[in-house]
Amino acid sequence: MGMFDSFHISATALTSQRLRMDTVSANIANAQTTRGKLVDGEWQPYTRKMTVLQEAPFRQQLSAVSGGVEVSQIVEDESPYKLVYDPSHPDSDDRGYVQMPNVDLLKEMVDLMGATRSYEANIAAMNATKAMLVKAMEIGKG
Repeated sequence: MGMFDSFHISATALTSQRLRMDTVSANIANAQTTRGKLVDGEWQPYTRKMTVLQEAPFRQQLSAVSGGVEVSQIVEDESPYKLVYDPSHPDSDDRGYVQMPNVDLLKEMVDLMGATRSYEANIAAMNATKAMLVKAMEIGKG
C-alpha cells in the first residue's frame, strides 16, 4: 500500500457521498411532482431514488490505485405512491385522489444527515493522513 492510497480511498468516499447527497436533493426537490415520467401514455409521479454504495475492489496497477467506495447503482424505491384527496388537482382521478411521489421528507433528511456526516468523517481522515505525512517528513530534519 502506497503512501497516498488513503487519500484515494477517502476521495472515492467523498465522491460517493456527494452523489448520495445529490440524489437526496433531487428527491426533496421532486417531493410534490405528480408528473415524473410518462408510462404507456399516462403520467406517473416522481419515484424516489436511492444510491447503492459498495466496496470498490482493491487493485494496484502501475501506480494507479483502485479501491475505496463506489456507487454501484441508483435504484428506484418500490414503495407505493401516496394517495392524497384533492379533487381540484388537475391530476386527480375519478374519485378525487391524486397519486403523489413516494418521497418521505423525514427519510430524506435522515439520509442527508448520514451522507453529510460520512463526508465530514472522510475529510477528517484526509486531514489526519496529511498531518501524519507532514510529521513523517519532519523526522528527517535535524
